[in-house]
Order: sequence, then C-alpha cells, then structure tokens
Amino acid sequence: MRLSPRPRVPRSVPLLAAAGLLATALPLLSANPAAAAPADDYRPRKPSWQRCDAGQPATYECATIEVPLDYRRPEGRRIDLAISRIKSQNPAKRHGVLLMNPGGPGGAGLDLPLMMEESMPKEVRERYDLIGFDPRGAGRSSPITCGLTDSEQSIDRAYRPETYAADVAWARTVADKCREKAGDVLPYITTRNTARDMDAIRAALGERTVSYVGYSYGTYLGAVYSQMFPQRTDRFVLDSGVDPERVWRGMIQVWASESEPAFRRWAQWTAERDGEYHLGTTADAVSKTFWDLVARADRDPIELEGQKLTGDQIRSARGLFFTPATAAPLVSALKAAAEGGPRPPGPASAELMKALRPAEPSPDTGTAVFWSVVCGDTGAWPRDPEQYRRDAVKDKQRYPLYGDMASTIKPCAFWQRPLEAVTPMRTRANVLTVQNEWDPQTPLVSGQGLHRSLKGSRMVLALGGEGHGVYLADPASCANAPVNAYLASGQLPAGDVTCRTAPAPAGRGAAPQPQRPLPLPFPAVPQRF
Repeated sequence: MRLSPRPRVPRSVPLLAAAGLLATALPLLSANPAAAAPADDYRPRKPSWQRCDAGQPATYECATIEVPLDYRRPEGRRIDLAISRIKSQNPAKRHGVLLMNPGGPGGAGLDLPLMMEESMPKEVRERYDLIGFDPRGAGRSSPITCGLTDSEQSIDRAYRPETYAADVAWARTVADKCREKAGDVLPYITTRNTARDMDAIRAALGERTVSYVGYSYGTYLGAVYSQMFPQRTDRFVLDSGVDPERVWRGMIQVWASESEPAFRRWAQWTAERDGEYHLGTTADAVSKTFWDLVARADRDPIELEGQKLTGDQIRSARGLFFTPATAAPLVSALKAAAEGGPRPPGPASAELMKALRPAEPSPDTGTAVFWSVVCGDTGAWPRDPEQYRRDAVKDKQRYPLYGDMASTIKPCAFWQRPLEAVTPMRTRANVLTVQNEWDPQTPLVSGQGLHRSLKGSRMVLALGGEGHGVYLADPASCANAPVNAYLASGQLPAGDVTCRTAPAPAGRGAAPQPQRPLPLPFPAVPQRF
C-alpha cells in the first residue's frame, strides 16, 4: 500500500497481498464462519480529550479508546484506538461528525483533521466535528510489526525463471515473520474489524450516525461500513475507488492492465513535444525509445544520481505514465544518463531517483497492516505457487510494463485462512464516489466498479484529472464543487456528474497532489491504495 508535517490534504494511495500456499502450511487459526457481534453491542467509554501536542493548535484534540481485538469476544483482549478531533466552531450549523481515512491499508489518519481544517470551505467545515483515527495496528493504535527488513518490504518483483524460487522464499519469509511476530493479532486486522472500530468511535462520541471521507483503500473501508451498518451511514464520500469485486489480487492486477492505455497516452503526448523531450516524433518511436532503455538497463544498469537502475526497476515506475508532464522529462533524463550526454535542465534526474528509491528506510508497521488486511479480507488468493508463475508469464506478455510484477507470488500465498468471508455489496448505499480519469493506483475501471457495486450511489468523474486522490487534493479539480455541495447539504446529485479538469501543463510536472505521502507505485516500499 508510507507523515510529513502539516500537509494540506491526504492522498490516499496504495495495496497488495496474497493468500495461503500449501495445505501443509498450517494456518494460525482456522476459518470461522460465525459473524462477529455487531459493534453496537460494545460501547467504549467516553473519550477523555486533551491537546494533541503543544506545537499544534489547541483545537486539535486527541484521545484513546479501547476496542475489542475480536468483536466476537467483546469482554476479551482489548487494543487501543487513537482518535483525534477538531470541533465545529458553529454549533448552530453543526450536522454531526465526519470520520476520515487516508488509504493504505496501513495509513495513519490521526492528523487528517488538521489537513481538512486547512482545505475545506467554511460552508462545509462548520457542519462537522472532524474526526481522525489511526486504524487498528497502525500509527498509535496498538501498532504491529513483522520485523521486516527494507528489502523484504519491497513487492515489485519481476518474474524471471532463474529468480522465481527466491521470490517464493521471500513470500514465505514475510508470512512466517508476520506469524512469528504478531500471529495472535494479525487475523483480526481486517477491513471488517476496522469498520467495527469506526462504529465503536461513533458510539463513544454519542452519535447516532457518522459521515465520512475515505481515500483509496478508505473507499473500500467506507463501502464495507455502509454494508455492515447501513442505518449508521450518513454522508459518505468515497474518493479514488477500490472495486469490491477485485479485492485484493485483482486490484494489484488492475495496475498492470490499466498502465498500458496510460503508457500509450503518454507516448502520444510526448511525441507531440519531441522538440522538448527528444524521445521520438511518433508514439511508436517514443515507445521504442523507452523499451530500448529498459533492455539496455537489463544488460547494463543505467547510472543516475549515483544509483544503478535495472530495466525491471524502470518498469516498476509504471505509475509515472499516468501523468505525461511528469513522465516525459524523467524518461528524457534517463535517456541522457544512458547516452552519457548532457543532462536536461531541471530536477528531473533527482525526482526520478526520489520516486524509484526513497532516501530513508520505511518502518514496517504500515506493511504489516497492509498484508494483514489484504490477505485477511478474502480467501480468494491462489494457494499454489505454480499458478502465480503461470499468471506472471502470461501477464508479462499481455501487459509488458507491469504484468509480471502484478501477478507473481505474494506473501498471502502462505497466509493463514481468513476468519471471515469477504463483505458482499448487497445493501443500497446512497453515497458519493469520486474519481480522476487518470489515476495510477485506483484506475478508472476500479472506481467505476465501486460505483456499480454500491446501488444508489452517484459518481463524480473528473475527465482529464490526473493523480491519485481528487477531493481537495487538486484545488483546481472540477470535482470539488459537487463534493462540497453534497457534504454541506446531504443531497446527492440527481444523477452521475461528469466534469473536466485540465491536466498538468507541460513543464509544470505532476498535477497538484495531496502533500501527505501515500503509498506510491515504486519498488523500495510496498504499493498501497
């Protein structure tokens, strides 16, 4: 599926995992079809609020509540849930509480009220107490760890026959380490239990219903809540949608299938600007330039900013191609480095290296939560490593940019069986879904799938919109106005809304994105939603 100080708005971003492998790999716990007790059977104590930090506004308050590890046993083991709030400053216009999730799985959300406070227009902001929370296992909410090294957290593993046994060993090692370090907790770090935690927060706050803004993985969390607690679901905005029909292997594989049209769009865009980027005068020529660079780097890694990049590492940056104005100067810089000629002006080389290899190691708490959720939500992951191998070979041909990395072995091939079945989307949900046309982490077809699954929902589609995260992430997005109107009034649009957002102009770089670091599509850290 990975917090900078005082960013403006969350990006959600990114997600993966795999299921169990051999029948001889003993699951930690047997699957139990019994449904957990509803969260409203468990009533947390009222929060004891206090100022979060002396360096933050006094209005930003934090508290901790206890929730059951296992909601089937509410009097059993408890875990901490860190929550935060900024209250509405206009009690006369206050509608209720607005919970938020930044994505992940594994993204911490305690500071989201600060971001929303800065970005929301007054007519929306004054209607809510803004409520942030770190999902179970993440941030300050009884954080878990699998003790993974940086290399073990990387998931972008290209399929090659000579290295596949090592990739299988990696997947098994991650699952084994997680079981050894946190095996008594991991089966309960799931989307359904996080939805129950959301309802526990509602109960602790004394509210009858909750409103919600969820980004990326947060859209699936919100969708699951709407099915488990439809009577509690008020104004829900699900931004950059996860398709419930694809959880979770299919969501990784959609990165591969939808990168191909994005790459073709980039090649055409770049060809039209050959005078600036010198990568080719036709889309075919630009594509050939790119793949020649990949082949060259596979034979002899290309050195850029002191790092040697292989062709597989270059391919793993597939998310760049959803924003042509960012990808073109970066590929141009890579070409110049390969040819040993003068570097193009500007920060392109440094930006590429930042994308491909983050400067600092990433703690594995987010990764542990990520795998727990993606593996623990559904039992649909293949159990046989040979199926992953076959799929990787096939998809490398079908989707050359990322197909093998999407379909190859994942740690969930060795994970314990889930305790609960995946959540069916059967109950009407009058919620608002929001989507950019060119989103690398939750591509358009995924957002459309979420909209289709939630009967009664409306969709706001920003044609031309680039990047992951829409509402408030880009101040110029055409989607902001209909979302603000819905949050302020509670009235869904009469029908789906399609508007147009201008993409990033050449030379400006990526379209404006939320400044919160989200799961990014690069190899040194897990991709998340």
